[in-house]
Amino acid sequence: MFSPLPSAKAMVPFVSVDNMMRLVHHLGIETVLAELTDTIEADFRRWESFDKTPRVASHSRDGVIELMPTSDGRVYSFKYVNGHPKNTAEGLQTVTAFGLLAEVSTGYPALLTEMTILTALRTAATSAMAARHLAPKGARTMAMIGNGAQAEFQALAMKAVCGIDTIRLYDIDPRATEKAARNLDGSGLKILSCRSAQEAIEGAEIVTTCTADKQFATILTDNMVGAGVHINAIGGDCPGKTELHRDILQRSDVFVEYPPQTRIEGEIQQMAPDFPVTELWKVVTGEAQGRRDGRQITLFDSVGFAIEDFSALRYVRARLPGTDFYQNLDMIADPDDPRDLFGMLLRAKENEETI
Repeated sequence: MFSPLPSAKAMVPFVSVDNMMRLVHHLGIETVLAELTDTIEADFRRWESFDKTPRVASHSRDGVIELMPTSDGRVYSFKYVNGHPKNTAEGLQTVTAFGLLAEVSTGYPALLTEMTILTALRTAATSAMAARHLAPKGARTMAMIGNGAQAEFQALAMKAVCGIDTIRLYDIDPRATEKAARNLDGSGLKILSCRSAQEAIEGAEIVTTCTADKQFATILTDNMVGAGVHINAIGGDCPGKTELHRDILQRSDVFVEYPPQTRIEGEIQQMAPDFPVTELWKVVTGEAQGRRDGRQITLFDSVGFAIEDFSALRYVRARLPGTDFYQNLDMIADPDDPRDLFGMLLRAKENEETI
C-alpha cells in the first residue's frame, strides 16, 4: 500500500517575507545583525573549504539578474537576485531576492526563503565585519552616502558591531535622507542630515557609499578623503558601475571578497588587472595585515559574494526550530518507490476521482 502523503523530506521549510520580518523582530534587529556578522566571519575563517565562482549574470539595459551559488561540501546554496535601478521610479524595489539551501548528500532542498530583507541584513553585517577588522579603533562616526533601502541596515550594523554612535546622512534626493533619519529615530544613534557628500564625511572615521545609479559615477573625489578613514564602497556591484574616483584607490589599501568577481564588478574595475588587493578572508584569519596605523586609508570594495548568502541562509535555518516563522511546502515529488514517479502521478488522479 502506497501512502498518498508526501514524506518529510519532500516538505521544504519556507520563510515568507512576513515570517522573515517576524523572525527579525522576535530576535531583535541589532541582535540579528550582530549574530549574522559573527556567522559570516566564521565562514570567512573557513573560506578555503567553499566552492567559489563569480556569479552568473544576465545583463540588460534595464538591470541585471544573477545567480549566486556555493557549497562547503556538505550544504549547497544559491541566491537569485536582481538589480534594477529604474524600479524605484515605478514604485518597485531596486533589489529583490530569494535563496535556497540543499543537502549535498541527497540534493534535496532544506530551506527556501525570501532574501530581499535577508540580503539587506547580510550586506550590512558584511560591512560591519570588514569595519571591525579595518576601521580605526574607537571609530564612533559614520558617513552614509546614499540613503536608499540599505542605509538603515548599515547604520544599525555599525552600531551593533562596531560601536558607532553618530550617523551623518547624505543623498542627492533629500526625501531619501528624511526617510532614513525618520526610520533611525529612536535607535540610539545621533542622526545628522547633511547637504552634500563633503559635509557628510567631515569628522567621519567610516565612510559608506551605497548609491543605485547603474553608471560610472564619482560620489567621492580624492580631495574629500583624509588620512586614516575606512571606506565601505558597496554601491559598485556590476560592470560599468562605480562610485569612487580612481585616485582614492591609488591612495588606499584595498580589500575585496573574491578578486575574479570584484575586478569585473567593483571599484577596482577602473584599475589595471594587476592592481594590488588583499582578500578579506586573509585578514580575518590573520594571514594578511589589515589596518597598520592611524593614517592608512582602508577600502573594502564590496560587491557581495555567495558565501555571505550561504552564511545568512544557514543562520536563518539555525534560528527556525522551535518557532512558527515558516511553513512547510510540498515541493519535491518523492514517491514511495523512487522508480515509480509515473505511478505516483496515476494514483493522484485515482485519489482525486474517489473524493
